[in-house]
Amino acid sequence: MTARRAESIHLRSRPARPGRSGLILSLTPERAGWEYVGFTVRTIATGGTWTGAMRDRELCVVLLSGQCRAHWSAHGGAEGHALLGPRAGVFDAYPHALYLPRRSRVTLTADAVTQVALCSAPSGRDLEPRVVRPEDCGYEIRGGGNATRQIIDILPPAFPADRLMICEVLTPAGNWSSYPPHKHDRDRPPVEADLEEIYYFRFRHAHGYGFHRVYSADGRRDRTMTVTDGDLVIVREGYHPFVTAYGHDAYYLNVLAGTRRSMAASDDPRYAAFRQAWPAPDPRVPLVRRPATEPQRH
Repeated sequence: MTARRAESIHLRSRPARPGRSGLILSLTPERAGWEYVGFTVRTIATGGTWTGAMRDRELCVVLLSGQCRAHWSAHGGAEGHALLGPRAGVFDAYPHALYLPRRSRVTLTADAVTQVALCSAPSGRDLEPRVVRPEDCGYEIRGGGNATRQIIDILPPAFPADRLMICEVLTPAGNWSSYPPHKHDRDRPPVEADLEEIYYFRFRHAHGYGFHRVYSADGRRDRTMTVTDGDLVIVREGYHPFVTAYGHDAYYLNVLAGTRRSMAASDDPRYAAFRQAWPAPDPRVPLVRRPATEPQRH
């Protein structure tokens, strides 16, 4: 991977116009100063459409809320269509998603006011489009005590994408997440992969907030950001734990990409032992249930 600036970037969403189409947030690789991940959040008004064409990038559409119909064409002339949704919101139901390889074109038509996250990365492979239904997504309870959180895998490392890996994380009020603090900024297989990552935050209440810390192993950089509903933090390097305030359930969408399809990470050695002796999980999780499945404990 190319050299990257070490500082993090913290972006805030634009105010949404009720019931109207519009761009809420946009991060290009050029703006981030890195190589792979692009990320956009967009609202589509009822009856409205959005069309995107991918040349040398793969795309995953993650439905955040609403319902839309997707029609796409891929390399070789193959076409498809699917209904994404309904999903009242990220705290109400599991996600619907659509993966599209490079050289695809897609049109989304909203049946209701719809908000989507558009996640992309460069790709050199002609893969197959795939619809990801809620029942296709992973279901994991991770951690214990007040470091318990719920993981919903959308594009895990085993998914047949080129670079993109995506998951949702739900953290009960007052709990820690991405804990013990971990990093993935060095290519040291199999213990660590060099990955770019974004955290897109939502809170159950509009006035919710939390704290996201990003710090380097050598202590030269250490920044703690107050994150609110709709904020985006990009992580280029360093450890990056998160905690949500008392009374405020938190959600974040993780989008990662690098030179390997691996989420291998290294814990801060000062706190790594916590992973080996978690207390019982917080009984508030899962915050969102996936029907007919049982969580795994890690």
